[in-house]
Amino acid sequence: MSLGERDEVTAAAIARLAGVSRAAVANWRRRYPGFPKPVGGSEHSPTFSLEEVEAWLKATGKGDQLSTAGRTETGTQRVDDPVPFPGGSSHAWERSDLGRLSEQGRERGVADLTSGELLARVMASLLPRSTTSVGSSGDWDADVPVVLDPACAEATLLLAVADRFGTEVRLAGQEIRLSATEAAVRRLSHNPLDTLYEIHTGDSLLENRLGQYLGAAAAVVCEPPFDLTQWPTAELATDPRWEFGTPAPRDGELAWVQHCYAHLRPRGVAVVAVTPRTCIQPSGQQIRAALVRSGALRDVIALPKGMGSAPDTDVYLWVLQRPYGTPDYRDVRMIDLSVLGDAADVPNEFAAWQRLFGDADPTVSRAVPRLELLDGDANLLPSRYVTPRVEANADDFTRVTDRLQALYSHAARGLPRFSAPPTPTRHSLVTLGELERAGVLTIRARDDTPRAGDVLLRTLGRPPVVATGTAGDDIGVAQVVEIDPARLDAHFLATFLRADAGALPAANTLGALNREDLRRCRVPRLSLVEQRRYGDAFRHLREVEDVLAALERASAHLIEQTVHGLTAGVLAPEFTLMKNTDDTSAVDEEIGEL
Repeated sequence: MSLGERDEVTAAAIARLAGVSRAAVANWRRRYPGFPKPVGGSEHSPTFSLEEVEAWLKATGKGDQLSTAGRTETGTQRVDDPVPFPGGSSHAWERSDLGRLSEQGRERGVADLTSGELLARVMASLLPRSTTSVGSSGDWDADVPVVLDPACAEATLLLAVADRFGTEVRLAGQEIRLSATEAAVRRLSHNPLDTLYEIHTGDSLLENRLGQYLGAAAAVVCEPPFDLTQWPTAELATDPRWEFGTPAPRDGELAWVQHCYAHLRPRGVAVVAVTPRTCIQPSGQQIRAALVRSGALRDVIALPKGMGSAPDTDVYLWVLQRPYGTPDYRDVRMIDLSVLGDAADVPNEFAAWQRLFGDADPTVSRAVPRLELLDGDANLLPSRYVTPRVEANADDFTRVTDRLQALYSHAARGLPRFSAPPTPTRHSLVTLGELERAGVLTIRARDDTPRAGDVLLRTLGRPPVVATGTAGDDIGVAQVVEIDPARLDAHFLATFLRADAGALPAANTLGALNREDLRRCRVPRLSLVEQRRYGDAFRHLREVEDVLAALERASAHLIEQTVHGLTAGVLAPEFTLMKNTDDTSAVDEEIGEL
């Protein structure tokens, strides 16, 4: 069907078009009477007119970027011809103009971003406004400043830069993995902001295809690979990029830091992600000291745990600037945001960073004289320099401990006791396929928006759950099972599926059952009254499980803070216990028996 005819799109397709979650589209349908009405599909998987959806997005301001999304007056899509760029084998197009909103479009809220996308937005927001000022930048369209990412992966960082600066900059990236390079090209080509870009394939350290921008880039953003134990020291020992010293074999991140810095023009800024070990590792002391001594290092920012592209990674940001003329030896800002409970609280706009720098909360930020950083091992961990937060006193710990004990006692009273059935129970079984044919349930497409009361099969081996009608339903959905509540209890089905589905091997990388495997799963054939008896029991157990999990997290945090209180001198090592709890070994034995 040509774009001149009426295209129909699902709610999931609208979400992809607008760069938001499926839950956001469902909210739009409920909140805005003017949202286009379904023109086809089914009750639970309706389709909408693409033309009407685009018109609504434009009219409401939720799709301002659609006006530049590559539509022509005749309704066809426009894709510019590939244009070759210097620098060897590469994937490069002149404009990113394929008629969709960016995956990091402006309508996406922070809560909708992955940790890697959030990190990218934070890093892009640290670049100064002077990034867009014109300077000498090589032979390609020199009147537009270039921003580089020499380890661009799938272009997440470059997309964040495009989202901030649009056509005022052009993008250049390099990635060693061909599959990631191809993904980067696809994502950049779907960006509607018309930002010039070029992407190269190759090893940035050994085969720098961005060499034409050495000393010429307006900015560099980079999250280097953290999983490499060594970098090619022998081949690059005398490379001129090592302005601050040749990194040791284990200090690959310092090689990436200097590689990024080497491409900066005067006053150009680099924002590079590193791990904590690079801030303190003894083998990197001389290079860290040289970065401090030269005036190149401007800021060090500790981020909350898990903000990197790799899960459970501690990430620190180094902000460097190449001096223009006489080096600037102003103090280095040390910023500790690692204690933030929510990564979404990290500033992700330039103005927000300026407010944080201006507030100068001593528990978060401190301008440290360079001589102080050079006194010792050139330790660059911000936590070493900021003022410790106000410590809780011993009475505070006592109150929290007492409250936690009371909560445990209350939770224990909620633990149910079950008795054995009067006679051995043997249920006849029925497959989900049989129930589907009887109209008791419907296995819907995974792209369908879950409704409250649906049973959700999850990815990565997570147990089935009953949908609550909240945004959390949209996470990791593998299959959506709609049930007839007059004939089937949702909690009964979800919990019996937990056992049967878990016994079947997953045939895909998502660790989830496909539809045919799901149809072979069996549950007991019971009356609705009996199902609800089981469902009530299962629901109560799930609630108790959630409460105990929350208590476990709170207990772990209390223990962590108590250890900190002991080491900081807030608490004395003498302690008391509740009555009848002095023999912890007996408790351990009882837990072991359980």
